[in-house]
Amino acid sequence: MLDIMMFRQNADIIRADHDKREISHDNIDSVLRLDEEWRQARYDTDQLRKARNEAARGIAAAKKSGDKSAAEAIMAEVKNIGAQIDVLTKKTEDCLAERDAIRMRVPNILHESVPVGEDDQKNTLHSLHGEKVELGFEPKVHNDLVEGNGWVDLSRAAKITGSRFYFLQGDLARMEMALQQYAANFLIARDYTLVQPPLMMNREAYEGVTDLADFETVMYGVEPDKFYLIATSEHPLTAMRMDEIIEPAELPIKQVGISPCFRREVGAHGLSDRGIWRVHQFTKIEQIIICKPEESWQHHEDLFQNAVDLWDSLGLHYRVVNICTGDMGSVAAKKYDLEAWLPGVGEYKEVVSCSNCTDYQANRLRMRYRTAEGNEAVHTLNSTAIATSRTLVAIIEQNQLEDGRVKIPDVLQPYMGGQEILEPLA
Repeated sequence: MLDIMMFRQNADIIRADHDKREISHDNIDSVLRLDEEWRQARYDTDQLRKARNEAARGIAAAKKSGDKSAAEAIMAEVKNIGAQIDVLTKKTEDCLAERDAIRMRVPNILHESVPVGEDDQKNTLHSLHGEKVELGFEPKVHNDLVEGNGWVDLSRAAKITGSRFYFLQGDLARMEMALQQYAANFLIARDYTLVQPPLMMNREAYEGVTDLADFETVMYGVEPDKFYLIATSEHPLTAMRMDEIIEPAELPIKQVGISPCFRREVGAHGLSDRGIWRVHQFTKIEQIIICKPEESWQHHEDLFQNAVDLWDSLGLHYRVVNICTGDMGSVAAKKYDLEAWLPGVGEYKEVVSCSNCTDYQANRLRMRYRTAEGNEAVHTLNSTAIATSRTLVAIIEQNQLEDGRVKIPDVLQPYMGGQEILEPLA
C-alpha cells in the first residue's frame, strides 16, 4: 500500500494516477477523512490523559494539605474522563483500522512510462525476439500433441483430482525437469540465490504481497489452519523479510525461487480447458529482488533482461509488451509481459510477467532498511523466469515436427543426456 505520508502530502499525485486508471477518488477521500479523524481522536485522547494526570496531582496535593473539599471538587470534575478516554481510544482504533483497510485497496502509483489504455488491447509493443517459425506444414495445437504422444494424461488426473490437473509423463516430464534445472542454473550464474519456499502462507503474510480482495478467488485455502497454497514463489520470497529492518549491506537481495504453484484459474473456458496451458498446478522459477529505492528501476530492467536472455537461449519467438493502465493490477508500478508465439492457435500468449512494485508491498509487510536518516521502506521486484507448463507449450508448438515429435531446444539437451527429440511414450 501507499505510505500514509503520500496521502497527506501528495494526494494530488494519487488522484492524477486514479484519473489515468479511470477510477474514482472515493477511496483517497475516505483515507484522508479517516486519517484526520484518527489524528484528532488521538490528540483528544492525549489531552484527556494530560488532564487526568494533572487532576491526579491536584488531588494528591489537596489531600496532602488537608483540603478535603478541594480534592472532592477535582475528583467530581474529572470522574468521567476515564469513560471518555475509553470511547476515544475505541474511535482511534476503529478509524485506524478502517483507514488502513481502505488504504490497502488504493493501487500503486504507476510509472510515467506506463501507456494509458482501457484494457489489454492498448498494451504497447516493446520488442520482438526470434524468428516466427515457418513449419512447412499445418501446425497442431499442443493439446493434440501432448495427448497423441502420451506425454500428458488428463482424464486419469481428472478422475483422481479434477479438471485442469494432469499427469506429466515420459520425455515431456524429463524436459520439464530439465527446464527447472536450466533456468535455476541460468540465474544462479547471475548471482541469484536459489530458494525453495514453503508452499503455504498465512493470511497476514499473503495480504502483504497481493490484494486478496481480487486474488483470493483464484487461491486454494487449507483448512482448518487458515493457510493458503501459494500461487507463485514470488509471494513467500517477498514476504520472507516481513517485519524486519534490513541492513543496507545486505541489499540488493537477489533470489531465484522454484516451487509448485496452485491456482483455481476460475472463469477461463474454451481451448484453455484442454492441455496444460491453463492448469491448477504448475511449477515456476521466479526472480525476486529486494533493493534500495534509488536502484529499483535499474533492477527492473535487469530482471527483464534476464528473462529476455533466458527465453532467447531457448530459441523461441516471442514479443514483449508494456502493460497499459487498464490492464495493470493494483500492486505493480510498471510491468512488462513476454508473450510467446503459439503457431497451433496462431496467437501470442503471456508466459512471463516482470514487475516493479516499488515500496507498495514493503509498506504492507512493514519491511524496511536502515539509513542514516531513519528506517525506510525497501523496493520489491519480481519476474517470471520460466513457468514450466506454458514454456513446454511454447516449445512444443514452435518445435513440432510433421510426424508429431518435438525437437528439444539445444540448451536443454545436455540436461537430457544429449537427447535431441521428444519421442512418443511407448
